[in-house]
Amino acid sequence: MRIGSFSLNPQFLILVLVTTILNRVCVDPVSALCEFSVKDRNKLYDYSLAAPLRKFPHGIRSEDGFYKVSANGTVLWFQLCGSLIFNHDPPMCFGCKDCSGSSRCGMGCSALVSNKIEGYPVCTTLGHSSTMLMNVIDRKNPHMGIIVKMMNNGLKNNCSLSVSVICKSNGVQVPQTFETVGFCDYITELKHPSGCAKITSTHGSRLGWFGTLMIIVLCLFGVYLVGGAVYRYYFLRIRGIDVIPNLEFWSSLPRRVQSLYFSLVRRFRGPSVGYRSSYSPVDF
Repeated sequence: MRIGSFSLNPQFLILVLVTTILNRVCVDPVSALCEFSVKDRNKLYDYSLAAPLRKFPHGIRSEDGFYKVSANGTVLWFQLCGSLIFNHDPPMCFGCKDCSGSSRCGMGCSALVSNKIEGYPVCTTLGHSSTMLMNVIDRKNPHMGIIVKMMNNGLKNNCSLSVSVICKSNGVQVPQTFETVGFCDYITELKHPSGCAKITSTHGSRLGWFGTLMIIVLCLFGVYLVGGAVYRYYFLRIRGIDVIPNLEFWSSLPRRVQSLYFSLVRRFRGPSVGYRSSYSPVDF
């Protein structure tokens, strides 16, 4: 196929079509963990921490690769909806086995803390992105924000980090301090526009399972029809209306449906007037 002075390879067109479909269907597993919805009366509150915003193209993810907060010799690093990335100022500590080891400390987890033990900085992994759990801060006021909790089940201790992502539509306020609960459970807060939910009304607008099923079936049918037509046009060199896959079946479908309808009518209503069974007596 040629457009002006450019030649389009049929294989390239098929690849673009398949890639587009997969890009629409497939979902990043980490991004899926960063989505949360809660219903309150007739309103649905949708949180999508990884979704890009106008001033924040990476969503809630820190553009530095990490958030950092320190107090009393303890340093806490974390990244939401992803792993820590240190292009500068990497952690310099011991005990980083659960987070890529000492050579790449911090690059294999989502939350890390460094404490001074006998004068030496010792790191402890607090969580991974795959263990993220989310819930609203206040059930009575879902728009306030959500709590993101990450966990790490270590050999000696089970540690965690809970980050309260508070809705702040006009800017970002990075964590200023943190609290320690128990041995290695940490709590901090972050104010960010990603903590603001998108609110939609659910009164009379839900499709239900049948409506959702019908939409999925129609989408799959559209993919089958377009993909089959493209394949038959470019690879089999078929032109005209015959590019439609299984054209004979679709053209005969109305007749098949009509025959099925009349068959069901005869079965439930019985033979019509004037209908003679093959076993009816005949007068000679």
